[in-house]
Amino acid sequence: MLNKTKAGGHDFMNEVATIGRIHHVNLVGLVGYCVEGTIRALVYDFMPNGSLDKYISTSQEGSPLLSWQMKYDIVLGVARGIRYLHRGCDVRILHFDIKPHNILLDENFIPKISDFGLVKLYPTDKHCESHSCSWNDWICSSRIDQQKHWSNLLQS
Repeated sequence: MLNKTKAGGHDFMNEVATIGRIHHVNLVGLVGYCVEGTIRALVYDFMPNGSLDKYISTSQEGSPLLSWQMKYDIVLGVARGIRYLHRGCDVRILHFDIKPHNILLDENFIPKISDFGLVKLYPTDKHCESHSCSWNDWICSSRIDQQKHWSNLLQS
């Protein structure tokens, strides 16, 4: 649930519109949303295994362990979801916030990418690289953070 919104709710409605029009086995399904005053809530499909961060965090005592096969399947599922966002949609979608907290796991540990609040949409006939130059520093630091998270996943 979001109590404060940026840009008068533009980010929230952007997320609702984006999730509402895409469907893939590795993307979270949007069941609905609610707006009441300044409070906004997204209702996703229920993911009984929570987010990936609880399975790779070394600071949480008693965190369940994932087998190497499960780790591989999760990484592959996330990659398939990202590939769909980049190449499988009518509009190219750049997520900009892939991290373990935003990877939800269903009852079979199938990964579902969530949290589309920072997405950027581009027509599929244009190259994203020319548009992302102004975000270059942010993208580089974000990639380093993502590499650390995925490195932790593979090492645990």
